[in-house]
Amino acid sequence: MHATDFERRGFTAGVREGFIAFLPVSVGLIPWALVVGMAMTSAGFSPLQAMGMNIIVFAGTAQLGTLPLIADNAPLWLILATGLALNLRFLIFSAGIAPGFRGIGTGWRWLCGHFLTDGSFAVCYDKLMQVDDPRWRLGYYVITGAWSWLLWQTFALIGIFAAGIVPKSWSLEFMATIALIVLLVPMAKSRPMLVAAIVGGGGAVMLRGMPLRLGVVTAICLGIAAGFAAEHWQEKKTA
Repeated sequence: MHATDFERRGFTAGVREGFIAFLPVSVGLIPWALVVGMAMTSAGFSPLQAMGMNIIVFAGTAQLGTLPLIADNAPLWLILATGLALNLRFLIFSAGIAPGFRGIGTGWRWLCGHFLTDGSFAVCYDKLMQVDDPRWRLGYYVITGAWSWLLWQTFALIGIFAAGIVPKSWSLEFMATIALIVLLVPMAKSRPMLVAAIVGGGGAVMLRGMPLRLGVVTAICLGIAAGFAAEHWQEKKTA
């Protein structure tokens, strides 16, 4: 499709097409949000505290990763370091997707930064790199982020109030893991991403016995370092 065709479509068309593209991926957010909501209640959070964390942090992996530390009264520096380590991938995602926001104002960029999720990155990256019309790109991205946010807050709230009702035999934790794998597989199609996933996942398993759950943080750092090394080696090989 030519750039002139996109120019005629504009923001509304971007919203429509982004929603259609993102809808199948967004279904996986439902069990994940339910699990996070129930986990926060189980950790002793009040509904207000749980929703406050859900809105401010808006990052399921970081929330679940830090909850055991909060419940165990771990040092604040460790809680912050764990949350930052678990969200380091968004720094990489932001750098990768930044060219897709050329011609878009600073205010919108701040909002889109808050909306950035694994699913939004996976669905939007290619389109944002290919399309010239900034209005279409903005609409395509914003709807994925806004829909993710709405689903997340809604089903996390349901999980908060359903923590004592949903039977444990439903194994929602397993469903959330499957949802994350569905997001991971498309992003691991390149060799650097695959290397990062293997090293990070393997490291988390092997280092699970470290005190204060530092094995997860260490595994994340190892995975990122391995991914960058693989990318450097790949670029050097093709040069």
